[in-house]
Amino acid sequence: MAEKYDAIIIGAGIIGASVAFELAKKGYRTLNVDKLSAAGAGSTINTCAIIRTHYSTLEGTAMAYEGYLHWKNWAEYLGVEDERGYAIFHDTGFLILVGKNRDISGLLEHHRKLEIPFEEWDLQTLQERAPYLDLKSYYPPRRPDDEHFGESSGETLTGAVFFPAGGYINDPQLSVHNVQRAAEAKGAKFRFKEEVTAIRQADGHVDGITLLGGEEIDAPVVVNVAGPHSFVINRMAGIEDSMKIKTRALRHEVHFVPAPDSYDTRKHGHVTSDDDIAGYSRPETGNLLLVGSQDPECDPQEWVDDPDNYNREVTDEQWRAQVLRLAQRITDLPIPGQAKGIVDLYDVADDWIPIYDKSDLGGFYLAVGTSGNQYKNGPIAGLLMAELIDACEKGHDHDAEPVKVTCPITGLVLNAGFYSRNREINKDSSFSVLG
Repeated sequence: MAEKYDAIIIGAGIIGASVAFELAKKGYRTLNVDKLSAAGAGSTINTCAIIRTHYSTLEGTAMAYEGYLHWKNWAEYLGVEDERGYAIFHDTGFLILVGKNRDISGLLEHHRKLEIPFEEWDLQTLQERAPYLDLKSYYPPRRPDDEHFGESSGETLTGAVFFPAGGYINDPQLSVHNVQRAAEAKGAKFRFKEEVTAIRQADGHVDGITLLGGEEIDAPVVVNVAGPHSFVINRMAGIEDSMKIKTRALRHEVHFVPAPDSYDTRKHGHVTSDDDIAGYSRPETGNLLLVGSQDPECDPQEWVDDPDNYNREVTDEQWRAQVLRLAQRITDLPIPGQAKGIVDLYDVADDWIPIYDKSDLGGFYLAVGTSGNQYKNGPIAGLLMAELIDACEKGHDHDAEPVKVTCPITGLVLNAGFYSRNREINKDSSFSVLG
């Protein structure tokens, strides 16, 4: 006899664990299946774990603000203790450096509408608050092999915007373990080192899954939260061709460099985004700075066809590009002789906005295209998916009348139809990791 559950969740990252937690609260018997050895051991473990509220769309901003408040009240949200302790939210704030190249009026209008706090800093205030920064403009971003790399445009930045609702999580994998323990307290089950090889179905509806080795597990609901493997699972289920918006895996690097003496973590330790040099940074344990790319046009994109087989080593070319671009902004940044960083895959939707939706296969649901900018939304994404699944399983036609979810802290209403698999490409998107 096959094991039976109310819902099987493929994946146990931050969103997969959160879906289990929220469904378990509703009384669903859930099972998370993950091919890796522990919750959060996939792309979540290598996330930069940045928490911010600014997105290119109003809907994304609303979801992110609710997510921020969940992280800020992490222990209360979980409701149970973890023998490993809780992940720590460094509530440092988020700083966007602004130059003439970037119009952030839309971001600020979203924040005004949603009453999310922010501060506009002129150039003098920026210099006073962040004296370690060189405020010259280097736009457009270039790679070090460009003959004009390091040359200022002759202009300066125009100022900055500081968002106090932001920061980063110290240990993203621990945060997933926290959610796993909360879900288990509600009856959820997790199985690791198990690979899904088939999505079983009959008469247009899922029956369950088959694992490598032949074991079958039955459930009327299967949720694809497989991260960079999401497109593989969608093809396995036979539903990819029916989706207007699809997902792919994108190789991505982030790097570590020592913090300069001019950088005081206690005073300056916020997360920083800088379109002028197309990079972001935040403090990292060990008096380091974590350095990432905002995917400028000059940087090549490496799409991966096989998410189990790609180059996991830091490349000298990308390390030099990201670190030396940051060195333009922080001129006394120490440059190590050896590249150090992490490499993983993003699960990217066509417009970099995730898909939280049902599919054309009955009982098969999607929480995909989430990598790079949705870690911060994990808890509220779990709630959105649980409400959507529960409504659809009770007969609601989500395609005709999208499910709406009221956020428990802010009271904001999220329209799940915004994240539809059948939407048109959202032209308001940044088409980058910024979302």
